[in-house]
Amino acid sequence: MSHTLFISDLHLCPTRPAVNELFFHFLRAEAPKADALYILGDLFEYWIGDDDMETGLNAEVVVSLRALSDSGTPVYFMHGNRDFLIGERFAEATDIRLLADPTLVELHGKRVLLMHGDTLCADDVDYQRFRTTVRSPEWQSAFLARPLEERRKEVEEMRRRSEASKREKPMAIMDVSLSTIEAALRIFAYPPLLIHGHTHRPGRHRVELDGHECTRIVLADWNESGAKFMRLGEAGESGECD
Repeated sequence: MSHTLFISDLHLCPTRPAVNELFFHFLRAEAPKADALYILGDLFEYWIGDDDMETGLNAEVVVSLRALSDSGTPVYFMHGNRDFLIGERFAEATDIRLLADPTLVELHGKRVLLMHGDTLCADDVDYQRFRTTVRSPEWQSAFLARPLEERRKEVEEMRRRSEASKREKPMAIMDVSLSTIEAALRIFAYPPLLIHGHTHRPGRHRVELDGHECTRIVLADWNESGAKFMRLGEAGESGECD
């Protein structure tokens, strides 16, 4: 049956070989059956530039995504907070299509709002300030001009600082803000379905707003227990988001 697949928060990296293999199997066995695959951010644990995609795990991912694209399944990618430096060179090598965050699409007769999800966590003021900095063209240009290994060390240090910071924050601050969700739904004229990742809190949530009803689906992050994806078709949605 006609359907579309959604995944996010795989955090692929050399230290998670089991998750990497689950992803490659998913691309070979499940994704080719779909009308399209949407990757809603954090495919990688981190991405330090498209000049780092020619060896190791990164090269394997490029080859596997290109194979899926060449087989006839379109692949759409939205940046996450870990891989926002993925650029046109990566997109050309894999033949994926880069999406803005947020993006409104129509799928299987339904308007669907797609987001990574980090912008919904508006109460985490420190993170939002950091996000604004690293998404600026000036910061990215200066960072990408540095040697590859220097960039890698800096990102690994940033990850260590981020993990330490998260341990000190209340969990509620790192979750989505209802008012921010409502603002997004109003901007996009009350789409009946909102899909995002980022929070690692998979589930389905009903949002009633201004006489409209929306289902907010939070995608699951990946671990060794199996591939986590959501399927959307004419009959509705199903998959690993419970």
